[in-house]
Amino acid sequence: MPDHPRTIFLFTLVFTLGLAACGEHRSNAKGRQVIVIGVDGMDPVFVEKHWADLPNLAGLRSQGSFARLTTTTPPQSPTAWSTFITGLDPAEHGIFDFVHRDPATMEPFLSMTETKDARFEVSLGSWQLPLSRARIVSLRKGKPFWQTLGEHGIPATIVHMPTNYPPVESGEGLAGMGTPDLQGTQGTFSYFSDDPGETARAVSGGAISKAQVTGGRAILHLEGPPNSLRRDHRASFADLVVDVDPAQPFARLTIGDSTGIVREGEWSDWLPVDFPLLPHLFSVRGMVRVFAKQLHPRLRIYVSPVNVDPDSPALPISTPRSLSREISRATGRFYTLGIPEDTSALRQGVFDLPQFLAQSALVLNDEKKLLDDSLERFHDGLLFFYFSSVDQNSHILWGQHEQELLNVYRAVDASIGEVRRRKPAAELMVMSDHGFTSFDRSVDLNNWLYHERLLALSQSPDQIDWSRTKAYALGLNSLYFNLAGRERHGIVADGSESRALLEQIRTGLLALRDPVNGRAPIETVTAVNASDANRQVAPDLIVGYGPGYRGSWETGVGAVGRTVLDDNTDAWIADHCINAADVPGVLFTSRPISASNPAIADLPVSILALFGVAPEPAMKGHSVYGASYGAVTAK
Repeated sequence: MPDHPRTIFLFTLVFTLGLAACGEHRSNAKGRQVIVIGVDGMDPVFVEKHWADLPNLAGLRSQGSFARLTTTTPPQSPTAWSTFITGLDPAEHGIFDFVHRDPATMEPFLSMTETKDARFEVSLGSWQLPLSRARIVSLRKGKPFWQTLGEHGIPATIVHMPTNYPPVESGEGLAGMGTPDLQGTQGTFSYFSDDPGETARAVSGGAISKAQVTGGRAILHLEGPPNSLRRDHRASFADLVVDVDPAQPFARLTIGDSTGIVREGEWSDWLPVDFPLLPHLFSVRGMVRVFAKQLHPRLRIYVSPVNVDPDSPALPISTPRSLSREISRATGRFYTLGIPEDTSALRQGVFDLPQFLAQSALVLNDEKKLLDDSLERFHDGLLFFYFSSVDQNSHILWGQHEQELLNVYRAVDASIGEVRRRKPAAELMVMSDHGFTSFDRSVDLNNWLYHERLLALSQSPDQIDWSRTKAYALGLNSLYFNLAGRERHGIVADGSESRALLEQIRTGLLALRDPVNGRAPIETVTAVNASDANRQVAPDLIVGYGPGYRGSWETGVGAVGRTVLDDNTDAWIADHCINAADVPGVLFTSRPISASNPAIADLPVSILALFGVAPEPAMKGHSVYGASYGAVTAK
């Protein structure tokens, strides 16, 4: 320790100035507010067509800037949001599609997360009791930008960020796209009817069951999560009792201790439901909403997918874990499913369009109350908030129901106005991951590969013969080579043979013409140069369809359809999984930007720049504000 008076004085002065300098550095971030509103699927062409109806977005454009935002290849939501989170391109963060395949088994799996079973278990008869917890891990690689903020002492609140399940343990947040229901799916509804013409069956996105009404009462069996405590993992169940008033269009709903009254044509509130796993000892809680589609003379009941109950979360939907409970008790329960709008129920004919719009409005109302709560809690640092409603409604309304879609845009615009009113000093950024276009005709890549003799079928219908198959498609934009040493039964040698196959496929797909209209259904075929860490899971080619086209539903699951090109007759009438250049997103900022062609990879760098924080070395983008991160901090 110094003991000379002058030395002590100098030591104290330097120490004090050091503290002051440190405090000054912190004050540049402390008190600063940056709010980012992510609007999935907001399209620049639609916005430009409706400036007069979107006054808050128009005001942002006048005050700061508006630009089209270059998206990722492919322009799928998990891919683009993963780039936004990490600043990496898909070849490095490893999310290329909603669906990937395991080359060792050739089985598809959800690209975003993986559940790892408990490592230690003990068996007792038909029971299998875990001695440790199962783990849910994100498959996305790369460092989230708000984790970097946290390392610099800057708080971050991240609400419903897509591909953030389980949520990154940095700051506070609610998980977003990728969060499953309690059955472990991305959304499985239940529909019950006593109509004699109805048959019990599984459908895409749901299950249809027969209901029996006796004396005005129906007992409906709701399927819950697989019982992980049983060796056979048999599904758990709970009973929903529906007592229909004999004269009036009302019914009483009872699930365990939860009750509610619902009128025909209306929705119930959230009903908590417990699914027993170990009789009288252990159960898991979820929650459902019930739509009384019809009570007289037939019973037709829709039950939502079993959402994780934020008040008693059975899965890791928030960080810290207690946050979802705090929000639920402040706002009431809310949708926790990653994609909550039930487009499947519409596509399967369970909903008509007005009923879908009513369910979608419930989701948007939940988003509004979560935004209100987020703004109430937010004081400084970063707030990211996500809206799903524009994207999911665009898939159903685009090009045919202009006013209904505009109503959704206007509701989001009003929320942006509320953000500006309540946080006038905040730096505001509004962005989307991609835009939209019509989906008029489907392209079945596996059928095309079959006719080009690059994919072979076995004697069993629709079964691929891997011993004679050189290439196959799975996912909406992904095409794979049946590569020796990678695929389970690979026959294509890596090197000159795979390069020749690439050129053969690229040339053939780009030359394809639609006999109905003479158009080119495919505009780009892009080779994927994945990092070593992602090479096993990455596709070899990304197919970029032209506007009006998209991969067929069969292609999405790796099946072979009936024809290469076909009309889309589905209720899902618009999409964005095409050539990225045709579906840019939007970027609004409250301060002018200098970038002439901003890309989604630029945004995490730009957000860090607003706090004076250097980007991670691996990040690909640049600040849209045109200044170094240090210069941006100085005002």
